[in-house]
Amino acid sequence: MLPDSESLLLLVTREMPFGKHKGTLIADLPGNYLNWFAREGFPPGEIGRLLALMHELDHNGLAHLLKPLRAQMGRR
Repeated sequence: MLPDSESLLLLVTREMPFGKHKGTLIADLPGNYLNWFAREGFPPGEIGRLLALMHELDHNGLAHLLKPLRAQMGRR
């Protein structure tokens, strides 16, 4: 199933609400942190869904696809 555009937009606008990377955009979380969630389990709800999506993008080398959305939102 392909992610919807709203989910992709949330990756570049939603900040991690807890943990050692609290305040970091989901799209900017390091791969090893996303891998940890993949091993240990993603949290429930929207944040878990977004973390799982970002993990898939990062793991498959597709994080660069978020660049146009970052530019649209005025972020690097």
